[in-house]
Amino acid sequence: MAEAVLEKVNDPFADNPLVVDMQSITKRFGTVEALRGVDFQVRKGEVRALMGDNGAGKSTLIKVLTGVHTPTTGQIVFDGENVQINSPADARALGIETCYQDLALIPLMSIWRNFFLGRELTTDIGPIKWLRRKEMAVQCRESLKDIGIHIRSAEEKVGKMSGGERQSIAIGRAIHFGAKLLILDEPTSALSVKETGKVLDYIRAARDRGLPVIFITHNVNHIYEVSDSYTIIRQGKSVGTYLKGELTQQDIADLITGAREK
Repeated sequence: MAEAVLEKVNDPFADNPLVVDMQSITKRFGTVEALRGVDFQVRKGEVRALMGDNGAGKSTLIKVLTGVHTPTTGQIVFDGENVQINSPADARALGIETCYQDLALIPLMSIWRNFFLGRELTTDIGPIKWLRRKEMAVQCRESLKDIGIHIRSAEEKVGKMSGGERQSIAIGRAIHFGAKLLILDEPTSALSVKETGKVLDYIRAARDRGLPVIFITHNVNHIYEVSDSYTIIRQGKSVGTYLKGELTQQDIADLITGAREK
């Protein structure tokens, strides 16, 4: 078992405002207590990894933040305001964008249609709404280009794109629509080494724009490469939060599995 790195690391985001402040969150499903008093914070411009083994509670915590579950007890402060997030629509209205593993993209639709899905630009002519197709295609292409994502054509069907390219569309969409928080759920799962590298670059680009990112993955190597800090959950409780440089990759793995305590 690896020894912890005891060197104290200064938090480069300590002076940044808190975007997410989840306080003493509990969640019970009948007699099962999935979350037991979890605290979780993310600051502006920070990539925070949320880590834990299967069943540890990390997915439940994110579902509380995104309105899928209502916490049994606890409080959520988002962007300085006490909030009640009762549905995914509430979360999106606050500026919380989540890119799930399945991405919620429609393969038979074009890139620009997926990009603007649910937020289409229209012109009203009497009772009829006309899609501003050309304008949306141009905005889609330019917005993706701004964060280093180059597409062949905005008219291309999403179903013809690789997994990494699909991730880039989801990330670019969140940035374009002014997300205040980006949540990435297993974004590098089943991707090639090359595509994984691109997705990690997109995460860095989001951070460079000041967008806080919650990064959920089982891959310790990816977490260690791109995250600024790590919150580890085990058996529904927070093991701790650590800054990059305070732990080795082996330390992180040991904390996740319980081979090592705090």
